[in-house]
Amino acid sequence: MRQSSKQIIQRIGETDQLFLQGNTPSLALDRADLRLQLVEISKNNQEKVHFLQEAIVLLEQGRLEFDEMPMELYINLSLHLAKAYMVFFETTREQRYALITQQIMKPMSKAEHGGIYFYLAYASAVKQEPAMTRHWLTKYCKTDEFDMTTLLEHPSFTAYRQEEWFSKLCQSKMH
Repeated sequence: MRQSSKQIIQRIGETDQLFLQGNTPSLALDRADLRLQLVEISKNNQEKVHFLQEAIVLLEQGRLEFDEMPMELYINLSLHLAKAYMVFFETTREQRYALITQQIMKPMSKAEHGGIYFYLAYASAVKQEPAMTRHWLTKYCKTDEFDMTTLLEHPSFTAYRQEEWFSKLCQSKMH
């Protein structure tokens, strides 16, 4: 169930108070996620940009501030960061945000996580890099995180849906 903006803002206040007592990677993720939720429901681009900037700072801080954290948490922070940058792209249509996403995700590709591959494919698609889009989608399809609905409905992959390789990729997951 989606929270209302009032509930999200109240929760931001609560998590910001917790931050004053001490930051953790999980708290940084929660605080950033709340701001990303506000971006999703906002109709105002300036407001979206503001909350995206806040989320990015929180996520970067959460990734860099702590010497040790579980790899799964680091991946989640990074995936949220990639999401924030790609929403920035969707909001502004500036390709530099796709490049930043690639720079964040590429070093993590050895983790073999579907979300990482998805964001690499997404960023490659919006940068009109068909070979890299195909490469990352092929890897994404081999992971447990693969979601056929996302692949078929995501607008950044529309141009590839008529390609033979895309059809074969989808067919391989249906069998």
